Amino acid sequence: MPRITIAGLMILPLFAAMAACAQDVPKDPADTSSTSVAPAANPDINEKFLSPDLDVDRWIGRFEGESREVFRSRKAIVSALGLESGMAIGDIGAGTGLFTRLFASAVGDQGAVHAVEISTRFAEHLREMARRDDLSQGLHQALQHHFEFPGAMLESLMESLRPGGRLIVIDFERIPGQSKDWIVKHVRAGKGVFESEIVAAGFEFTGEIPVAGLEENYMLGFRRP
Repeated sequence: MPRITIAGLMILPLFAAMAACAQDVPKDPADTSSTSVAPAANPDINEKFLSPDLDVDRWIGRFEGESREVFRSRKAIVSALGLESGMAIGDIGAGTGLFTRLFASAVGDQGAVHAVEISTRFAEHLREMARRDDLSQGLHQALQHHFEFPGAMLESLMESLRPGGRLIVIDFERIPGQSKDWIVKHVRAGKGVFESEIVAAGFEFTGEIPVAGLEENYMLGFRRP
């Protein structure tokens, strides 16, 4: 992952921030809803996004549709972040650029959005989007995906954020017996585990951020000391 210095905050993606394939989830899924140690992520989980034949339009349709909770709540999410003109943001795992565009609009010409993405096809789309929409955006393409290696990812984020900078995580709520089956099978652990991992990496937990409309997802705030 590139070493970029971010003044304001970094946002981990809105597509299961620390996901894992079903075979990596423990036989007792309740273990991952507590603060126990979560299983390692599958290193091949993002392989489909690395294909040179990736159909970007297909993923735009999937990620940017009303059936997706974070899309329906996109304005509430951005509002809850309290973004200001001139702020610098790292959009980690920017994907199709939905939130990259919204962040760029919120921070204005004096701000900057650094979009980090491993998919070559998504990166090409983001570059074209930035040119077309004249966004104040930097694009960084990570060679190794941070989410397959949470420890290295969190170390890199700590180095990239300035002291006092914020780290925001948005992910699916994984509660065995309550969450949808595909969430339980796909998401590596519950938010308690992720909170513990991030705090163990040196971040300060600043609390869960309420967002109107989010039921299947949650948003957690952290701060670099």
